[in-house]
Amino acid sequence: MRTRFVAAAILGMVVVFVFAVAGTLIAKSRVPPSEPVGTVASSADLRIKEAQIEEVTGGVRWRLKAEQALVFEQEGRTALKKIAVSVVQRDRSWTIVGEEGDLFRQTSNVEIRRNVVLTSSDGLQLETSVLRWQGAEGRLWTDAPVRLSRDGAVVNGTALDVRVGDERTTVAGRVRATFTRNPGR
Repeated sequence: MRTRFVAAAILGMVVVFVFAVAGTLIAKSRVPPSEPVGTVASSADLRIKEAQIEEVTGGVRWRLKAEQALVFEQEGRTALKKIAVSVVQRDRSWTIVGEEGDLFRQTSNVEIRRNVVLTSSDGLQLETSVLRWQGAEGRLWTDAPVRLSRDGAVVNGTALDVRVGDERTTVAGRVRATFTRNPGR
């Protein structure tokens, strides 16, 4: 009789333990995970929220806005998130948006990555995964697939090179162009 009582007591404790563990796991799975309090560790020297840089050079005004900027002093680089760039000349303007990128302090070169879209005031739209600006050369370029569209014309290529000073644009690689008459009709 004593053995049965001990076995029943052990079985009862095991059942209570299983229910306690199961209840705890279920309760924890229903509670939303909490965000850590404080800042996330980063090797950045400076964090800026809602960053904005504006410059006027040779009659061209450009403004770069970013949701977040992380400054890395030793690298001379600022990492950017949620980027919007506007460039305004006397007779035309452009906007460029992308999810992330880098601004290099010494050269003022800019690289924008992930879902990059450039839209000009005359209706040109450019789509690519990475777009780079080299200020000293006045060069806008990408070695990633690119799509240009405007007024029913669509040009797809595997690279793009724009030389602003020469007003020259080259779409390279396998190029495919489609022209539609009377777009929108």
